[in-house]
Amino acid sequence: MGISSKLQVIGLLLVGLLALQAGANFDYGDAMDKTLLFFEAQRSGKLPPHQRVKWRGDSGLKDGFLQGVNLVGGYYDAGDHVKFGLPMAFSLTMLAWSAVDYSKEIVKLNQMGNTLAAIKWGTDYFIKAHTQPNVLWAQVGDGESDHYCWERAEDMTTPRTAYKLDPNHPGSDLAAETAAALAVAALAFKPYDSSYSALLLVHAKQLFSFADTFRGLYDDSIPNAQAFYTSSGYSDELLWAAAWLYRATKDVYYLKYVVENAVSLGGTGWAVREFSWDNKYAGVQILLTKILLEGDGGSYTPTLKQYKAKADYFTCACLQKNDGYNVVLTPGGLIYVREWNNLQYASSAAFLLAVYSDYLSERKAVLTCPEGQVRPSDVLSFAKSQADYILGKNSKAISYLVGYGQNYPIHVHHRGASIAPVSVLHSAVSCIEGFETWYRRPQANPNIIYGGLVGGPSKIDDFSDDRSNYEQTEPTLSGSAPLVGLFCKLQSLSAGSYHHRLPTPYQKPPVFYHPQTAAPYHKAPESSNPYNKAPGDPIKFLHSIISTWTIGPTTYYKHKVVVKNISQKPITNLKLTVENLSGSLWGLSPCLEKNTYELPQWIKILSPGSELIFVYVQGGAQARVSTKSYH
Repeated sequence: MGISSKLQVIGLLLVGLLALQAGANFDYGDAMDKTLLFFEAQRSGKLPPHQRVKWRGDSGLKDGFLQGVNLVGGYYDAGDHVKFGLPMAFSLTMLAWSAVDYSKEIVKLNQMGNTLAAIKWGTDYFIKAHTQPNVLWAQVGDGESDHYCWERAEDMTTPRTAYKLDPNHPGSDLAAETAAALAVAALAFKPYDSSYSALLLVHAKQLFSFADTFRGLYDDSIPNAQAFYTSSGYSDELLWAAAWLYRATKDVYYLKYVVENAVSLGGTGWAVREFSWDNKYAGVQILLTKILLEGDGGSYTPTLKQYKAKADYFTCACLQKNDGYNVVLTPGGLIYVREWNNLQYASSAAFLLAVYSDYLSERKAVLTCPEGQVRPSDVLSFAKSQADYILGKNSKAISYLVGYGQNYPIHVHHRGASIAPVSVLHSAVSCIEGFETWYRRPQANPNIIYGGLVGGPSKIDDFSDDRSNYEQTEPTLSGSAPLVGLFCKLQSLSAGSYHHRLPTPYQKPPVFYHPQTAAPYHKAPESSNPYNKAPGDPIKFLHSIISTWTIGPTTYYKHKVVVKNISQKPITNLKLTVENLSGSLWGLSPCLEKNTYELPQWIKILSPGSELIFVYVQGGAQARVSTKSYH
C-alpha cells in the first residue's frame, strides 16, 4: 500500500473515530427539548405569553377571514408559510402517540406541559377547521405563490387562500388522518382535561364518518396541494383512524371496521417498507398487533394475526433480515427512502420501531424473520442507531437536528430563521427583497431554529449545508414530530437523569446583516430567439415562461431556463452571467462578482448532452443569460 493510500485509510479511520466519539454521550433529553422548541418556531397565529422562541412574532391573524371562517393558529409546514393539513395532522398524531405511550417518561423529564401545549396548538386549529360534521378546512396558503416569496411570517404578503373538503369535494385521507390525530390526542389529554378530551373525540368520530362516507383523495379536491403533498391513497388512513378510535373509545364498532375491511382497504395485503405522513400501513399493523399481543383479539384474532405478519415484515425489513426484501440503508446505516427530505422517513420508522419493541417486550415476544430471530432489544437498538445517526454518529460528525451539539447546519432553508427578526429589523422584508438580501447571503442564518430536523444526507451519506439545497436543509413538522417520543424513550434508558432546562444559545451567534437598497430595474430588449447561444459556445440556453401570478398591482412571471451542454466534452467550473435580473433566482449559486452565478455545490460536472434547469421570477422582460467561463 502506497503512502497516499495509507494516509487515505488513516483519514477515514479518524473520521469514523470522530463520528463514534460524537455519539458516545448523547443527551436525548436535551434533544427532545429542542425538538419541542421547533414546534414553537412553527406556530402560526397569536403567540402565547410563554412562547420560548423569541425571534418569532404574531402572524396569519386573518387566516380564513375571506372565507368567513376563523382559521387562525396551527402550524406552518416547513421552511414556508403554508398550513398543509395532511402532514400537520400526521405530526400531531406522532406527538400525541408519544404523550400516550411514554407519558411516565415525559413526566419524569418535566416535559408533559410543553408536549401537551404543542399538541393543543394543533388540535385547537383542527377544531376550528372542522366547522360542520362534513366540512373540514384542509389548507391555508397557496403553495405556488408562497414558494416564490422569501419573507418572514410576520410580513406575509402572499395570498392566504383557504381550501375546504365537503361531500362534493371529499378528502378521505386528510379527514381520516385528522380524525386519528384528534383521537390519540383525546387519550393524551384525558388524565389532564377530560372535557377537552371528550370534545376531541366528538370531532374525531364525525371526521371519521365524513372520511368513510364521502370517499376521495384530498388532492383531487384541492389540486393546489398536488405539487407539494400528493396522496398515494386513503385506504390506510381509514384503517389508521379506526384503529386509533378503537383504542380511544374501546367501541367494538371500530375494531370490527379494521377487521372487516382488512382486505378491501389493504391492511392485511400491503407489506410495506415505509412509514410516513403518506403511508400509514406499518403504523396500523403495529397498532393492531398490540391488541393481539395483549390477548384482546377475541373472535378477530385470525385477522389480527395477519396484521401482525405485515408488522413483522416491516420490522424485519428495517433490520435487514427479510430475505433480501429490506429497507435500503446508506453506507452509514441510515434508512434511505427518498431524495427529498429523507430523514423524515428515518425518524418516523425509528419511532415506530421503538414503540413496537415496547409492545413485544411487554409480552416477552420474539420475532421470527426469514433470516433469524429478532429480540425486542434488537428492534430498539436499530431505532437507537437512527437517532444516533441524526444526532451526530455519522461520517460527517454533524448533528442533523439544528441546535443540538456543536456542529449542525447553519444555512437552514427556512424563511423565518434566515431573516433578522422583527425585534432587530423593524421594517418589513418584501417578497423579492427577502431573496435578494437574505436568501442569497453566504453567512449563517441569524436565528437558530432549534429542533428542526433537516432533510439530511444523500444515499451515500453526503450533505451540503446550502440554503438553496432545500432537499437536504429544509426542516419539516413531519420530520421532527416522531423524535419527541423516540428521544424520550432513549433518555429513559440512559444513565442519570435529565432536568428540564432551556437550550443553551449557540456560543457564536451570527452577525446580523444589514440590507442594502436594491439597484433599480432597467428593462432589457426582448430576444426574438429563445435559444441564446454565442458562436462557439458549448452551452445552449432555452428560455420559457411557465407561470404568472399577481400580487397587489404587480404581475410576476416565472421564467425557466434550460442550460444544456451541446458539446462532446464534459464541462466543469461553469459560470454564467445573468443581467437585467430584478427578481429572485433558484437553482444557481451566486458568486461574489456582480451578475455572476455558478452551478450548485452538488453539481460538479455538466456531461455532454446533459442539462440543468434554473428558474427566476420578475416582472417585465426576461433576463439576459450568457456563458461567462468554463473548463
